Amino acid sequence: MRGANGVSVLRALPIKGEPLLISREMAKAFNTQIGHEFGASFQYISIAAHFQQRHLTLLAKLFFAQAEEERQHALKFVKYVLDAKGDLQIPAVAAPTTSFATAEEAVGAALKWEEEVTGQITGLMEHAVKENDYLAQSFLQWFVDEQLEEVVKMDRLLSVIRQSGEKNLLMVEAYLVHIEKAS
Repeated sequence: MRGANGVSVLRALPIKGEPLLISREMAKAFNTQIGHEFGASFQYISIAAHFQQRHLTLLAKLFFAQAEEERQHALKFVKYVLDAKGDLQIPAVAAPTTSFATAEEAVGAALKWEEEVTGQITGLMEHAVKENDYLAQSFLQWFVDEQLEEVVKMDRLLSVIRQSGEKNLLMVEAYLVHIEKAS
C-alpha cells in the first residue's frame, strides 16, 4: 500500500466484528510512535557508523546496542496495537542524519532525540489518560520509566565527551569500560 507521500506503508487491519481494545485515535498515535522508534533506530545506526569509522569501537558498540533497543521499542508498540486489535499502519521513516562533524554533535543529536521521544511518550500517556485507557497507560508506563534512563545516559555521555574534548575520545572509551565494569 502507498501512503500519502507515495512511500510504501505496511498495514494490518483488524478482523471485522472483533472488539477493539484500543481507540482508532490511540492506534493512530501508536502507529506514529512506531515510526519514531524505527527512526531512532536508524539514527543510532548512523551515529554508531560515525564512531566505527573513527575506530572508536566502544562508542560504536554502545550506539549499535541503542539502535537495537529502539527497534525493540518499535516492536513492542507493534505487538500492542496488534494484541489490542487496532489498525496497524507502520509509517515510512525519514532517512537519518548521516554525518556529524564531531563526537559532541553526534551524541548531542542522540540526547536531543531522546528528549523529543520523552515528549512523544508523555503525549501518548496524556492521550491515554484523557481516553481513560488503562491498558495503554499501563503499557506506556514502562516507556515513561525507560525515557528517564535514556535521557540520563545520553546526557552523561555528552558531558564526558565535552570534558574530554574531541582529541581525547580514547578517554571516553576508557569511561565506557569503567561504566561497563561498574554495572
